[in-house]
Amino acid sequence: MKTKRYNAVITGLGMYVPEKILDNAFFERIVDTTDEWIRTRTGIRERRILEKGATSDLAAKAAEDLLKTKNMSPDDIEVIIVATVTPDMFFPATACLVQNTIGAKNAWGFDLSAACSGFLFAYQTACSLVESGTYKNVMVIGADKMSSIVDYTDRNNCILFGDAAAAILIERTEDNLYGHRGSLLKIDGSGHDALYMKGGGSLNPPSHETVDKKMHYLYQDGKAVFKVAVRGMADISYEIMKKNNLTPDDIAYLVPHQANMRIIDATAERMGLSKDKVMINIDKYGNTTAATIPLCLVEYHREGKVKKGDKIILAAFGAGYTWGASYLIWGM
Repeated sequence: MKTKRYNAVITGLGMYVPEKILDNAFFERIVDTTDEWIRTRTGIRERRILEKGATSDLAAKAAEDLLKTKNMSPDDIEVIIVATVTPDMFFPATACLVQNTIGAKNAWGFDLSAACSGFLFAYQTACSLVESGTYKNVMVIGADKMSSIVDYTDRNNCILFGDAAAAILIERTEDNLYGHRGSLLKIDGSGHDALYMKGGGSLNPPSHETVDKKMHYLYQDGKAVFKVAVRGMADISYEIMKKNNLTPDDIAYLVPHQANMRIIDATAERMGLSKDKVMINIDKYGNTTAATIPLCLVEYHREGKVKKGDKIILAAFGAGYTWGASYLIWGM
């Protein structure tokens, strides 16, 4: 008996960004920096900040936006995966809180932590669940309230991050013309000391000492991370092109994690892509960690820039180190 082959295709999109904007002028007032320095080194002009609420609030709003635009009942959602490094709390999982908020009473789910590669890892996980035939659909949400773990006296890092959430729905299809075509995902734990938050876990439980030493804030060795991120994201993106026999002309878009314009430019150059084939919104939102890639997908699709049949590569690099790339053919 022949086993039925299913494909996993993106069929729904949603997003949410908070109303409050922090532009570069704000940071000129609180730390020793300038608008020009931030723009030329990162590409960021402004970012959004959630003043009240938590990551689950961002995620739930993105999920609700998806359900509304797709005219879908929350009862029909089977699985919810939330990619985040800023969960509301260690437990219950943020996915549980989102499930309750949006009323997806038939869904199960979990959180996935892979920092800036979180959405990519969650996307591959969701595709595997759908391709196996076990589930008809999975909602993947990339959401982070980075303002909750950023030290706003640290001029090197506070300028980089913002808060946002975006969601995609992955559904099962027997149409082999569209959908997920494969991923290349990697981790290297030797990079653990270059980008981390040491306080709050079982290694360094919360205490007066961990608070006094600012161990509950994100720490990043910017130069060290930049060097490996440029090479890692560019190489993995080029590798997945070659694995799938793709040329630069074949690719409609590269959707890179929005951490730094110089990293994005290096990746596009390695792939031989012109700038018009690279999705960019870092200027408006900064680095929203797990939300950057799906946020680009939602905005570009709603602007009519993404068309059915477009060949797209997603790429990311994050703490861990974690990195990877996925190839898909757009089906909406």
